[in-house]
Amino acid sequence: MKLSRIAALSSSLILTTALALTGANTAQAAESAAALDYVALGDSYSSGVGAGSYDSASGACKRSAKAYPRLWAAAHSPSSFSFTACSGALTSDVTANQLAPLNASTDLVSISVGGNDAGFADTMTTCVLQSEASCVNRVNQARAYIDNTLPARLNSVYSAIRAKAPSARVVVLGYPRFYKLNGSCVVGLSEGERAAINGAADHLNTAIAKRAADHGYAFGDVVPAFTGHEICSGASWLHSVNLLNLTDSYHPTAAGQSGGYLPVLNAND
Repeated sequence: MKLSRIAALSSSLILTTALALTGANTAQAAESAAALDYVALGDSYSSGVGAGSYDSASGACKRSAKAYPRLWAAAHSPSSFSFTACSGALTSDVTANQLAPLNASTDLVSISVGGNDAGFADTMTTCVLQSEASCVNRVNQARAYIDNTLPARLNSVYSAIRAKAPSARVVVLGYPRFYKLNGSCVVGLSEGERAAINGAADHLNTAIAKRAADHGYAFGDVVPAFTGHEICSGASWLHSVNLLNLTDSYHPTAAGQSGGYLPVLNAND
């Protein structure tokens, strides 16, 4: 009987200790999560153009309450959140105008950039308004830029981020493919134009992923998340050409931000 009581007492003490340690670890994990400092950089795909619900204070940067950085912050309640992504941003704009919130305490940085440097808007305008030959030629010009000029520009902005936030985890988000080939669209661009544009998006993502890896950053590939939700899919998370609001054209909808970009950031944060 005495041995049973001693064993029971010992078990109780072990259980109490384990629960105390578990509680301490849980509290520490919660404290660590609450202490996270997050900075969201980048272009229109990060600011949320196309998602609506823009912060009027952000002006032409068009930062949306439905953009993936704001959705992530709302779900994780970081101790600090700075949202400096801006519509139309080039790599040089990020370096010059968006890095002020970064410091030695920054824990997480997200960024999408490079599409504007490669001439995304001009390429899409050419493809929409001109011939298939002109479209393919402009796409090939963009691919040459991605090969020859963009890597150095990405290196510059990635190095600037690390210099200001030496301990941060940096997640570089890519771009979706725009079209489902042989999809439901019966008018608009030709299949050749759509294939060329998709190929350029893949080419851009490959270049960005390589530069990100060379800097020790995570690359968030959003192509799988958007598969089945491209333009011409019948369930698109991307705006096609919108003549009433050209800025939204070829940008993710609110569903694209929450269903496409946010899960990828969650998987890499």
